[in-house]
Amino acid sequence: MILTDKQKEQLEKKGISEELLNLQLERFAKGFPLVKLDRPAVVNDGIVSSRDLDYDELINHYENRISNLNLIKFVPASGAATRMFKFLHELLNNFDEQEDSLNGYINSNKAQDLFTFLVGMEKFPFYKAVIKSLKSKHKDWLSKPVQAKKLLFIEEMLLEEGFNFASMPKGLVPFHKYKDHIATAFEEHLFEACIYAKSEGIARLHFTIAPAFKDHFKEEFSRIQQIVERKTNATFDISFSYQSSNTDTIAVDQDNKAVVLDDGSLFFRPAGHGALLRNLNELDADVIFIKNIDNVTTSAHEQHVGRYKKTLAGYLLKIQEQVFNYLRHLKSGTVDAVKKSEIEDFLTEKLDSVLPSSYNKYAQEYQLEYLFDQLNRPLRVCGMVKNEGEPGGGPFWVINNQGEHSLQIVESAQIDNNNKKQKEIAQKATHFNPVDLICGVRDYQGNKFNLMNYCDPETGFITYKTRNGIKIKAQELPGLWNGGMACWNTIFVEVPLETFNPVKTVNDLLKPAHQLHS
Repeated sequence: MILTDKQKEQLEKKGISEELLNLQLERFAKGFPLVKLDRPAVVNDGIVSSRDLDYDELINHYENRISNLNLIKFVPASGAATRMFKFLHELLNNFDEQEDSLNGYINSNKAQDLFTFLVGMEKFPFYKAVIKSLKSKHKDWLSKPVQAKKLLFIEEMLLEEGFNFASMPKGLVPFHKYKDHIATAFEEHLFEACIYAKSEGIARLHFTIAPAFKDHFKEEFSRIQQIVERKTNATFDISFSYQSSNTDTIAVDQDNKAVVLDDGSLFFRPAGHGALLRNLNELDADVIFIKNIDNVTTSAHEQHVGRYKKTLAGYLLKIQEQVFNYLRHLKSGTVDAVKKSEIEDFLTEKLDSVLPSSYNKYAQEYQLEYLFDQLNRPLRVCGMVKNEGEPGGGPFWVINNQGEHSLQIVESAQIDNNNKKQKEIAQKATHFNPVDLICGVRDYQGNKFNLMNYCDPETGFITYKTRNGIKIKAQELPGLWNGGMACWNTIFVEVPLETFNPVKTVNDLLKPAHQLHS
């Protein structure tokens, strides 16, 4: 692509080389290879059964080591709440108050979400605040027709001159109503972190956010800091980072030509959560907990959730301690045939590694090198919940180009849905990825792994979007917990569905996990 001076300057400002731009354009032309599924990961074939865990023993194992561990909770939180309110935006854009009634709109559009919202309105944590604001703005509020009140309520919630929820980060939207206050998702993450990610009285959390909202998050912490610290008897160390603009990717039209804006600049888009791998790589910790911003619950359930997180952390530490022990043996050259066989069994049984078909033909020296390389990687334990039809990725056994099998989290966009066999395998998945990860990112000598070295760059994908009514193609980097961690050692553990309480739409706040009051 021949660039104008303006476009060259734009690339320089973003920190994107011309070489990288051309690589991205080539990717659109040739595409990304789709993942080849072998079979779904299921309990006792890729997923550790929750029944096989000794919860008390694992929790004790973790708690006995907490004081010597540097812990941090990593929460991707840059996404706006726009999608939470999508069906309400559609109403505001399409509803004609002069021509139609809300009931008529619901029936003709089969708008079940809107029906649920209107029936449950008074149960939303922000209901009273919105009504109070409306009463102050409309002196005739009490005499207004019911339909007008409902429409004004939705406008007050969403629009800039009101509460502006739709443009806020999801983490700052009120999620839960307690007797004495309203809590945001951000606040609930602080409370939850104190249950399982607090060491020596300090809870460290790192949020990736949009730059425009840094002050908003800081203001929210200032507002709640004293309450949270008093209730948890903890001090908080909170840090923020942004999705770097040098991870943005070029958008193209249907002919794979770069989209050029009216001012002559190139149109770039954020490259999905895979762009946050760099942010994760910057963290200095022994154990990193990863959880999405919208997956929280009320205080009534937090201890229950915390128990499972500590169980997974104990499991990670036990496996990691054994890995480090074997690595020291391998490094010191004290591995005899019996110990080698023990390490092979550990790799295949505990880490679900599959030895290459040619492994037994290797000379012993190369077998030991292979075992060392396989063990000396970042380690993650991922909670998996039973699939209840939620959209998103899941755990599978996959086969790479070399014919090697491995456990991976696979997103639906990576699956070849035109291939009947692949589609059938995907449909047989029993479990779902709730993004409930615990990561060990140091090696056996205490050095931090460079996580960028354990990503599979071939697992990005192309998505289809519209801009100003015109179809465009966008590109996403290998996802943070799928391709971005493709070369980690991975353990999937079954966890109960009640540990997964995402808020994808505003109506999810009406579910029991978000309605129980303290």
